[in-house]
Amino acid sequence: MNPIVSAENVSREFRVTRRSGRLRRRREVVRAVDSVSFTVRPGEAVGYVGANGAGKSTTIKMLTGVLVPSSGRAVVCGLDPVRRRRELAQRIGVVFGQRSQLWFDLPLRDSFDLLHAIYRVPPSVRRQRLEECVELLDLGPLLPVPVRQLSLGQRMRGEVTAALLHAPEVLFLDEPTIGLDLHSKSRLIDFLDDLRRRRGTTLLLTTHDLNDIQRLCQRLIVIDHGTLLVDGSLAALRDEMLPHRVLVVDFVEPQPSMVDLPGVVADATDAGGRRHELTFRRGRTTAAELIAAVARRAPVRDVALLEPTIEDLVKRLYTARDPGGAVAGAAPPTG
Repeated sequence: MNPIVSAENVSREFRVTRRSGRLRRRREVVRAVDSVSFTVRPGEAVGYVGANGAGKSTTIKMLTGVLVPSSGRAVVCGLDPVRRRRELAQRIGVVFGQRSQLWFDLPLRDSFDLLHAIYRVPPSVRRQRLEECVELLDLGPLLPVPVRQLSLGQRMRGEVTAALLHAPEVLFLDEPTIGLDLHSKSRLIDFLDDLRRRRGTTLLLTTHDLNDIQRLCQRLIVIDHGTLLVDGSLAALRDEMLPHRVLVVDFVEPQPSMVDLPGVVADATDAGGRRHELTFRRGRTTAAELIAAVARRAPVRDVALLEPTIEDLVKRLYTARDPGGAVAGAAPPTG
């Protein structure tokens, strides 16, 4: 299957002026993105993460034709994003958390009508697409409200709807859940996941809320200081970089250490020996096998399985870099 998004040694440089003493200024070249390469297949949901200033938004802007790469080549939907930007706009959707494509002085409904006209959406499908987004994102009461009177969370739901009105093949999302409460955020992520499953829409998501990526994406790309740090399956990266899990067991009566159980590498006890936190390694035993072995030892009151979070994974990826810049123990980029 041919990739729908491709970045081949893409770089972007900016010239900045810095102070040098009290009166002097010097010009420097800052490379925001440095020879980044990856591909995204149709229907994939990919998380693109990194610290502030890592180059995430700059990459998205090059892929959508907003910025011209200083070197390298980007292709989206088989098109050069810069040279064929107008044609590409008909096939992609973009949501920038800090920028708006809505008209602030118009009611939300009028903004949608204008975008329908701009994208030349046929009237036969216009109503169906809008009604679907309005229902799933709970926008009905907001349609007659001027955009400037909407809260940030309400406006973000409107921004996502605006990006989907023309049924894009690829949806670029830069901090799409900013300002959303937990309920609205959950509904939006569920909506995007359903969109990918039903329509095969490709999603490229940048966000600082790593829980969004954990719920929505199967693949993770991490960028650091403009360079690609790691690219791989989220599940495979978790298994490789975070090989341990923790089983918390509450016993009816105090129990001695159970570090001798198969696969267990550590046992931290609390509550006078009634609570045991058993750290075990993936591949050596499963949670079900360990729970069964524990139950054979003594009567159990309760159990809980603690999985490492995606925040733990990203921290591990950053701290596990070897002196040459690679990630120790991580899988090589898959492209």
